[in-house]
Formats: sequence, structure tokens, C-alpha cells
Amino acid sequence: MTRAHRGWQGAAALGATLALVLTACGSDGGSGGNGEPSGDPVTGGTLVYLEHQPHNTLYPPAAGFYPNGGLVNNITDRLVYQDPQTLEFEPWIATDWEVNADATQYTFNLRGDVTFSDGSPLDATVVAANFDLYGLGDPDRALTVSEAVNNYASSEVVDADTVIFNFSAPAPGFLQAASTINSGLVSAGTLEGAFEDYGPGNGENVIGSGPFVITAEEIGTSVTLTAREDYAWAPESLQNQGRPYVDEVQVTVTPEDSVRVGALTSGQADVIRYVEAQDEAQVAGAGLDIYAPQTRGVNNSLSLRFTNPILSDIRVRQALIAGIDRQQVVDTIYTENYPLATSSLSSTALGYTDLEEYYAFDPERAAELLDEAGWTLGADGIRERDGQSLTLVVNEAAPQPRSFEALTLISQQLAEIGVDLQILRADAGTYTEAIQDADQVQIYHSMVGRADLDVIKSQYYSTNRNTLLNRDPATDAIADPELEALLAAVASEADGDTRIANSQAVQTYLAENAYVIPLFEEPQVFGSQTDVEGLSFESVGRPSFYEVWLDR
Repeated sequence: MTRAHRGWQGAAALGATLALVLTACGSDGGSGGNGEPSGDPVTGGTLVYLEHQPHNTLYPPAAGFYPNGGLVNNITDRLVYQDPQTLEFEPWIATDWEVNADATQYTFNLRGDVTFSDGSPLDATVVAANFDLYGLGDPDRALTVSEAVNNYASSEVVDADTVIFNFSAPAPGFLQAASTINSGLVSAGTLEGAFEDYGPGNGENVIGSGPFVITAEEIGTSVTLTAREDYAWAPESLQNQGRPYVDEVQVTVTPEDSVRVGALTSGQADVIRYVEAQDEAQVAGAGLDIYAPQTRGVNNSLSLRFTNPILSDIRVRQALIAGIDRQQVVDTIYTENYPLATSSLSSTALGYTDLEEYYAFDPERAAELLDEAGWTLGADGIRERDGQSLTLVVNEAAPQPRSFEALTLISQQLAEIGVDLQILRADAGTYTEAIQDADQVQIYHSMVGRADLDVIKSQYYSTNRNTLLNRDPATDAIADPELEALLAAVASEADGDTRIANSQAVQTYLAENAYVIPLFEEPQVFGSQTDVEGLSFESVGRPSFYEVWLDR
């Protein structure tokens, strides 16, 4: 994670509408400071936080979208705390735990003094109910299984403070899963709801035990997080062991990049998420802080859906890789906070192995491969074979930084070797359907962050995100059983060293088969006033407001 301090150089003007909104939120209009705390943390004040997009669910297993996770991270606790720097585990709601030799049984001892914000106890019964839902799902209520929980079988409540979880096969990633926002603990009453009950407009009814409570919400516009006065069960390594320092966090959805940045540089916002690469210089030049925590998982990548007839030929896939100048994409569109990817996993991810040799830019080799595959240049410069043009479709990934700009540059690069790359920009309904069909979207742009080896399974396994569409939805057949087995092995091996080797085997297999084009290691980039102290991020870059205080 980087944090930069530079000299103050003025502020940008804001539109009157946003100024009124932010003034109503209680911003004091402070212009920052020198970034050095003036003393011990102080209690009080409102943090004005601008979010790029509205959240769409607070159901923890489905909360991976960063606007979702940013809220869930602050209203729920987890059994285990993962240090975002060392990635080591320590007690949180669980005081200690035991794991059997083959990682098929986990026993957690719990604190006895924790309550949800509605006053109900956080005991072994409700913890068991949380993981029974997250591990098994409930299709009747449209509540999905958590992609972080593998091989879940059952729970046993031993007593009020002890719970046992059983697994049908080794589940070595469960301890880390129990530390993620996807395993945020919610009350028994919240667990009774259907998926829509976790959706926009229902935030005040999603009850956690975390340091903040949702006390107000305007759908698609704002969420108010209010400090819980009696919060007293933070992980021991944190400095703050009581209520949050700030009284509330006003989360305001501000889609326009210029408006978010203008609000920050004028002092009307305290923290903003999603500082676009082209805006970093403006934020830094205004003397403000930039944070760029890495997401530590599957890199920002293009998945080549090999079940499509055009991409079923490995030579075509290899040609696409050789035809893309990834370094030019990074240098042109992004900043030093977006390192060039050298594998499907980030270099900061557990199990990473360097496979840069498979992703070299070589347009001459790309042309040779396409020639060998029978694709010849047409009069318009686009290759064709048997009357079909070499046209492929890639989706614009709205949650990913500058996706359209990056894909536009990539399409220009591929045009040089005779490939026509079209970019899908569609409404939500059309988009959702199209990305599940390899004949409509042949190349899928996405990423996923998680600080565990299981992340690679989450991205590519046929019953998880399945970005390669390895499973035929009509027949349920697996197109590449070897890939499926390699992914399953990552999540089902108890020995740590073997598990790392299994992850590296997947990365190598993806590279050798030209299934993935990794672009860059994706951060979450935030801008902040220099008098905002204690801002931190969990292991994949979601903000934590618990220890934030305002040095004013």
C-alpha cells in the first residue's frame, strides 16, 4: 500500500448540487494538513466518504463488489482477523480454534460478551446458523453458497461459546474464509430473510455486531453509518478497543470522477474511493493522500473462452496474447500503482509464480500463428476463414478501472494483426445474459481479490465465477476436466506446501494453454484529506473506518 504526501496547491470548484449535499452531510470544509497527527486520537465528527457506485446487496457471501464489501466490512465482525500486512490470523469473535490434521473439522471457542446491534447475543447457535447458510445456501430464498467456503457439510453447537464445523473433504482455506467479508456475521433475524431483504433500501434491517450500524439510507444515493457506542470486541492488535472514533460515516454515491475529485480537493469530502489513474496527479498535486492497497488475488485479466469455436484453437489464443502490448496498456492508461501482471495471480498473492515468458508481446509471432490457423488477411485488414471474419467480443467491466479505455487500446493493437475486437457496452439485463454465453462474449474482462490460495478456484472453477465458461449449461459437461481437477486440488489439500504447489500448477496450466491474458495487478485507489488519520484497509483493499479519527 502506498501513501503519498505532497504540498497543497489549491482546490477545484464543485457543482452547487453536490456542495449542498455534502454540506448537509456535515463536512467542515477543512483543507487538509501536513499529514502528521497532532496528538492522540480524538472522538467525534463525521467522515464524508464518496463511493463510486451504489451497493447492490449486503448478503455477505455475495458482497464481493467493492461498494457492498465496504459496507459489510464496517457493520459486521468475523470469527477471525487477518492482519492486512502480514496476512497472519488472530482472534476476533473467536478466542481460539483447533483444526484437525486433514482440515475437515474446525472447532472455534467464542467470546461470551458480544451482541448484535439489536441486542441479541452473538453465540455459538447464531454462528452455526450463519455458516450453515453460507456453506450450504438456500435456493428457495435465492441465497447462494459463499465462494469462500468449500466442502462444507455441517455444524455442531457444543455449548453457548463453542461451535464445530465439519467438511466433506479437506477445507484448508476455511480459516481465511472465516476472516473475510463474505463470512460477516449477522443476527438470527437477518438470517431469516430472502436475498431481496439484503438489497438496497433494507440496510437498516441488516443487523451485524460490527463497530458501525446503518441508520439511514437513500437508495442509490447515500448510506449513513453510525458508531456503535457499546462496541468493545475489536481484534487485540488494533489500537482502538472501544467505540469508533468518528460519530458517523456519511457514504455518498458520486459516480462522476470529476465531482468526486473536486469534492476532495475542495475539502468538502474527506475520503473518496476510485481515484482514476488519470486523476492521481491532481489529487497528489493538491497535497492530499493517495492510498493504493493491492487486491492480492486474480489479476485484472482477459479470460479466453476456449469453448467458443474461434478460440478453441490454441494458436488463436496464443496469437491474441502475443498481439497485445500489455506494457503499453499499463504505461498509457494507468500509473505505477498498477504493476504489469506476470501471472494470473498477483505477485502479492499467496502461491504466486512468475510466468512472464508466456505473455511476451510479439506481433510477428502472432501473425504467424494466425496464418498457421488458416486466418488470412482480408481487404479490410481483418482476417477471415471460410467466409467468417475474425471478430471477437469482450465485455466492458464497469467495476474495473478504465476498462473501456484499456479495451479500446487493446482492440487497436489487435487490429494490427487482423483481429476485430468489439467491446460490449450494454444495459444490465443484456449484459448479464451475454457474459454467460461464449458465443456472445468470447473474452471476459474481470478480476477477483482474496488473500487466500482458494482465490484462483473462485475465479475459474465451473461452479464458482467460471469466467472461462468451462461448464456447458445445457449438458453440465466439463470441457476441460484437467483444469477442473487442478482447481479443486487447490481447495482440497491440507498440506500448505502442497497447496501452494497446486496453485502454481493451475497458474502454469492457464499459461501453457493460453486461457488467460493477465493485464495488471489491480489496486483499490483512494484519496484522502491529510487530517484523516487511521484509515486502513482489509487484506484486499476494502476500507475500514473503525480507527479513523479527524485531526482537526
